[in-house]
Amino acid sequence: MARRGRPKGSKSSFGPNPVDVHVGKRLRLRRTMLGFSQEKLGEAIGLTFQQVQKYERGANRIGCSRLFDLSRVLDVDIGYFFEDMPSDVANSSPARRQGGWSDREQAAFEHERDPMVKRETLELVRAYFKIEDDAIRKRLFEMTKALAAVSRRKVEKDPTRPRRGRPRKAK
Repeated sequence: MARRGRPKGSKSSFGPNPVDVHVGKRLRLRRTMLGFSQEKLGEAIGLTFQQVQKYERGANRIGCSRLFDLSRVLDVDIGYFFEDMPSDVANSSPARRQGGWSDREQAAFEHERDPMVKRETLELVRAYFKIEDDAIRKRLFEMTKALAAVSRRKVEKDPTRPRRGRPRKAK
């Protein structure tokens, strides 16, 4: 009996599709940011922790309805899972390999590097939410915003310092 080949872009002998791996990384990032274990997330959507592990590694693809469920449980838009996708990963999708969007169209959808993927940010968010006293947590939040504003003003006044991020628009 003849065996059918795999569709283009599916998991092959070379490993999981890079897009599936990226989506899995974003799933893991959000889960850990919220402090969920794989088991807790699995229970919330009716899966075992092993299935969540496979999704996070990109070993198994996440279907549309499951991605919808995950986005609701993790309180993010579905687009969150595709944000910050490196261009080489996006270009590895079957649509891009077969002529899909032009580079200009693709560039319109690419974003800056997300600070939410940095370990420092995750540790800061976890520590912040461990503060049980709402008043103290709010004061820390306000203090952090004030420090950021002062820091931003210092950077704007010092023309010798390199700027981070996108340049501001002129008023």
